Amino acid sequence: MPDGTSGTTAATGPDAAAPEDAALQEALAAAYTAIWGYGVVGAAVPAESRPAVVTAEQAHRDVRDELLELLSGRDVQPVAAEAAYDLPFPVLSGVDAAALAVTLEDGAATAWTWVLDQAAERSTRELAVVALTATELRAVVWRAQAGRTPVTSAFPGLPEV
Repeated sequence: MPDGTSGTTAATGPDAAAPEDAALQEALAAAYTAIWGYGVVGAAVPAESRPAVVTAEQAHRDVRDELLELLSGRDVQPVAAEAAYDLPFPVLSGVDAAALAVTLEDGAATAWTWVLDQAAERSTRELAVVALTATELRAVVWRAQAGRTPVTSAFPGLPEV
């Protein structure tokens, strides 16, 4: 998991992909978390916000499927989804649900930033940039619904300073 102390290296040899694969596993775990979490979000948002929930959940499902295929193609056993996840706070309203969606997207952004840091292959970096951008675009919508400002993050996936 990203801890802020790791830098990129120019590793070569049979273990060169290990850090990249570990980061991809973190991104997969974040996708599982988001898929589960959007079930909670969808149950608490107003009806007019449910299409955005369905779209966001499907985006994470698509990323999950891509990661499963990528890791399997590398002969890496993908991490499994948990049966359930702990909520970071009670979701008692539509605003709480939007805040949870922000948390889910921010968690995915953190994982994809880690993938960018650890990526050895260009295709992995490209995947990470696309996924990171998508998480931030969804997070902007949810931040607005949660009443958070600013609605954008200068550096998605990195801790606020």
